[in-house]
Amino acid sequence: MTRRALVVAPHPDDEVLGAGGTIHRLVESGHQVTVAIATRGWEPLFDEAQVETVRAEAQAANALLGVDRLEFLDLPVTGLHLLPEHELNARFDELVLDVRPNLVLLPFPGDRHEDHRQVFDASLVALRPVGGREFVEEVLCYETVSETHWSAPNVESTFQPEVWVDITEHLDAKLGAMRCYSSQMRPAPEARSLEAIQALSVWRGSVMHMQAAECFTVVRRLLRTASTTQL
Repeated sequence: MTRRALVVAPHPDDEVLGAGGTIHRLVESGHQVTVAIATRGWEPLFDEAQVETVRAEAQAANALLGVDRLEFLDLPVTGLHLLPEHELNARFDELVLDVRPNLVLLPFPGDRHEDHRQVFDASLVALRPVGGREFVEEVLCYETVSETHWSAPNVESTFQPEVWVDITEHLDAKLGAMRCYSSQMRPAPEARSLEAIQALSVWRGSVMHMQAAECFTVVRRLLRTASTTQL
């Protein structure tokens, strides 16, 4: 039976920063992967040409990773708090019921950017195991360089890895997908640089004697049978 994975990204490139190697690994192992990019830039904060550039970059990056389906939810970037909460929750509810994923990857709720926190909250409402949503077996949160590591220690939730995914054979694909997001990249030593992204992958891998890894925290994991295979 083909397994389905849903990766929810608050902004274009978050999916690659946090889970690009894992996405490629899932695709290579036969999963059907859907990436949903939640927000879209709007004027005057972002001109339309810039929005279209990033959208094209997202399409190229996800095509490189082999993603089956790329969804743009087109919610207002930095404006999610202006939407009625029930409308925001309903949009993610529709997404979950449409994709019917077994595995869901979400942004970490302790991230600095408010969009990340609100996307996590709305997604988690949609992922409650009721009303025909029992197909969701695993919900994990990924870390996003430039957002996850700037929380206030001992004041806010901080990212503590619980799952290591070996992306040794998939790091090149992750870096290649990030190169597609040329408008979003920055020179080293900034966090949103290829050097920093690779360094984090290598460091995470070294903790578990791997060449490269991506890490996640666990929201929920359901083992239906002893033979259930995880990520």
